[in-house]
Parts: sequence; C-alpha cells; structure tokens
Amino acid sequence: MKGSTYRRCSCRDPKTGKELGTSCPKRNSRNHCTYSIRQELPPHDDDSRRSFARGGYSSLKAAQADLDHVRALLGLVDADDPEGIQLVAEMLAEVSGEKLPLPDIEETRRRLKAGQDLVGSLTVAEWLDRWLAGKRIRKSGISRYETDIRVHLKPHIGHRRLDRLRVSHLSEMFTAIADGNAEVLEQNAQRRAAVDELATIPWKGAENRARRKALKAALDAMPAFRRVTGPATRQHVKATLRASLNDAIGQQIITFNPAAHVEIDPVRKPKALVWTDERVAKWEQTGEKPFPVMVWTPEQTGAFLDFVAGDRLYAMWHLIAFRGLRRGEACGQPWSETNLDRHSLTVTGQLVQDGWEVEASEPKTDSGFRVVALDDDTVGVLEWHRKQQEADRAEWGSAWVNTGLVFTQEDGSWLHPGKVTDLFERLVAASGLPPIRLHDLRHGAATLMLAADIDIKIVSDTLGHSDTRITRDIYQSVLPHVGKSAAEATAKLVPLQRKAEQEEQARKAAKKAKQAAKSKGKGKKKGKAEKTAKKG
Repeated sequence: MKGSTYRRCSCRDPKTGKELGTSCPKRNSRNHCTYSIRQELPPHDDDSRRSFARGGYSSLKAAQADLDHVRALLGLVDADDPEGIQLVAEMLAEVSGEKLPLPDIEETRRRLKAGQDLVGSLTVAEWLDRWLAGKRIRKSGISRYETDIRVHLKPHIGHRRLDRLRVSHLSEMFTAIADGNAEVLEQNAQRRAAVDELATIPWKGAENRARRKALKAALDAMPAFRRVTGPATRQHVKATLRASLNDAIGQQIITFNPAAHVEIDPVRKPKALVWTDERVAKWEQTGEKPFPVMVWTPEQTGAFLDFVAGDRLYAMWHLIAFRGLRRGEACGQPWSETNLDRHSLTVTGQLVQDGWEVEASEPKTDSGFRVVALDDDTVGVLEWHRKQQEADRAEWGSAWVNTGLVFTQEDGSWLHPGKVTDLFERLVAASGLPPIRLHDLRHGAATLMLAADIDIKIVSDTLGHSDTRITRDIYQSVLPHVGKSAAEATAKLVPLQRKAEQEEQARKAAKKAKQAAKSKGKGKKKGKAEKTAKKG
C-alpha cells in the first residue's frame, strides 16, 4: 500500500485565507516547513478508502521513522487474516483521528495474539461495568461492589483510560474522599446547629412563626445529614478496585495494578472490651458506651438470659450467647443439620440481608462451613424450642410455612435478620443491662470460651474464623478475674529481693506502731491514776 513523506507549508494568503503551499516564497528556507506522512490503510468493508495521516514533524528523519512504525504495525498481520487486518486498520485510523501516540509494536503483537482491544481506549468506568456484570457471587456482595463503584470509583476515576491508570490517580481519589469527609462534617454541624436553634423557638407569636419559617427554609436548602466515608469503607473501595484490576491483568488488558500499591490509612481492628463495674457506672452517668464493641460478664449474660427466658426466641439468644453463631447463621440454621442426639449442629447456610431484602446463601468462606458442638443445657433448650415449634405448627395448620428452619416466625416463615436485631436491642434496653449489639453476644461467647481455657484453635473453629490470628486479634480482652489471676500467676514466677525487704520493713513498721499504741495506752492510765489521787 502506498505511503509517503512530504513537506508542508502552513502559510496562508492574507487576502483569500487559502494555504500558499508550493507558492510560498519562504518554502525553500531550511526550517520554514514541517514534514508530514500519509499511509494508505486497508479499505473499509464497503471498500471506501482510509488512511493514516500525521504532520508537524520537524525533520524528514522523524517523519520517516513514524511512517516505518506505521508500516511495521500493518505488517504484524498476515494477508490471509482479514479480521486481523481490519483490527489493525481500525486501530491506526483511531490513532490518527484522535492524534494518539503510535502503539508499541510488541505490545500490539501481544494484544493481537490474546484477542484484546488494540487501542487501550477502554475507560475505568467501562471496565468496572463489564467486570461487575461478570461477577457470580451472592446478591449482597454484588450490591456492595456496586455501591463502591457508583459512589466512589466512577465519580473520581471513571473517566480515565484503564491502561493509563496510575498510583497517583488513586492517591488523589482518596485525598478527595478525605476532603469530602471534612465538608460533610462541616455541613452536618451547620444543619445540627440549625435544628437545635429551631427547637428553641416557640410556636406562638407572629415573630416566632416568621423565624421558624425562615429557619425551615434554610434547612431545606442545606444538604441532608450524611455519613462520612470511614477507614473501613475506604479500604473496601480499594479492595474492590484491586480485585477488578487483577481480573483485567488476568485477561491481559493491563499489566500493572496501581490499587496494589496505593497507601491509605489502615483500619483499626475492633477489640472487645468487657462491661466492668467502673464502665457500667460511667455509662449510667453519661449514657455513653466506652467502646463500639462491648461484651457482658458471665453474670450479666446470665442476667439477660434469665430476663428473656419467656421470650419465643430464647433458644436463639441462648445459642448465640454460648456457641457464638452469627446472626445470619442462626436465622438460617435448618433442623436437618441440627443433631441433638449427637450434641452438634452443622453450619451450612445463612440468611443474608441486602438492603431490606433477605436471601438464603452459603457461608461466605470455607471456614464458615463447620460443626459446632453443643453442651447438655443447650441441647435441652433446643429440644424445648422444638416442642414449642411443633405446637405452633399444629395451631397454624395448613397455613404453616414449612421452611425447615430451627428459628422462624410464628407461622414458620423466615426470620428477618434486621427485625431480629431490633428485637434484641429492645430486650436489652428493657433488661436494664448495659447495651451491647447482637453481634457482641457472639463476641461474648468467644470471650467466655477463652476465659475457660479452651484451646484457641477450638475457639477459632467454633466461631468459623479462617485463621486463629483473627481470633487472637479481636479477643485480646479477657474477663477481669481471669486477667487478675493471670497477672498474679505471672508475678509469682519472678523472685524479687525487693519484696522481702518491703515485707520486713512492713513488719517493723507494724511492730513499732503497736508499741507506740501500747505506750500511749499506759500513759493514759498513769495520768488517770494521778488525777484520781489528787481528788482523794
């Protein structure tokens, strides 16, 4: 196919506005004109012509180098490969039209063999849509990915070309998110101040009504209360992007994953603190929880279970408190996997909440599939619960919904995990005990097992953790009396001379105080005797 380099003058006739071309008087000057190239490309499917054209070269050598580059790209495809020929032609036409840099020859060869797009014009937003559409995971997981993409990734980096995404772009995104947090906090504070001011304005009186009306109009113009994007959410956004880019690498669309190298603030893993007497006293005074994750002492757990002994779902509270099942696992536990004769149950599924909708799902990880041993008391509680459920079945008759689950609504249908949480919070408030979340009841079960000197591996397996390190990281806190015993046992292992000296000093001080008290007593008796003698 034809191709050539040529000089071009861009000077125009001041009267007509047309290019002078070869008639330009300065054309023969050494540095006056620039060089251009043109290369015929394979025609369109309808045989219409197309070509690669580019100008502005300062030298013939530079122009010839690019023309040779274009011809090398055309030479990557054999003559008997019409599809490949069209792909290369379309690539060069796009590069020419959009004035993009010429693609690397070896990279283009690799993309041709891999069946990839030859021009990396795919944007991050387009790839994320394609990636999400191909995911085959449970609905709640898709929903979480979709939120990360819609709220954070697309607005900040969706317009960028996928193959040109850099670590610096992601750093800028997370900086913008942090700046947005500051703006949200400021706007929330302004709205809170306006709401508080509105509450102080009386309803009666024309002036007060006018003030209230103006303040309500100001509130309507303000942004609604919003949540900030916390460290955990930012980490999840990063994880979503990293997973999607890993898949792009796997499909040989890109070769580098910037999400694997961007640094953001780490998330502090939650620790479980125990409701000690001091913390309870402070909570009663201020109404504030000292820490997001709080667990009850054995006495507090027992008090709660005694309080809810008559509740229809008592067996669920009991099972979570002692065996540490997750909320969704308890709601989705079937009788077919609950063997009371063998004192065990097998966790094989769960009910998960997506928005307000509920769906059945397998455990999230392989470690979630597990056998949980049951103690005699828990078996007795579950047997009692089964009898109550059978009575409900008989009462509902043909209207009974046979889900086969251990814990159900009165008609046998699924429990809604969100409603279970709401019920638990109401029961805790009514009990007068310090507040914990339903998930903290599971934390309490873990703490109790560790306090009972159960091996960490057994505790981890019972909870469904994939690694004992997760168990150790979360449950470093122990019950007060266990910690005191451990401290005393540790202290006794180290012989200290200081202790013997302190004990000897204490004995001497006590002996001296005793002698002083005795001498003081004798002095009082002697003085009393002398007074008596004088009176006589």
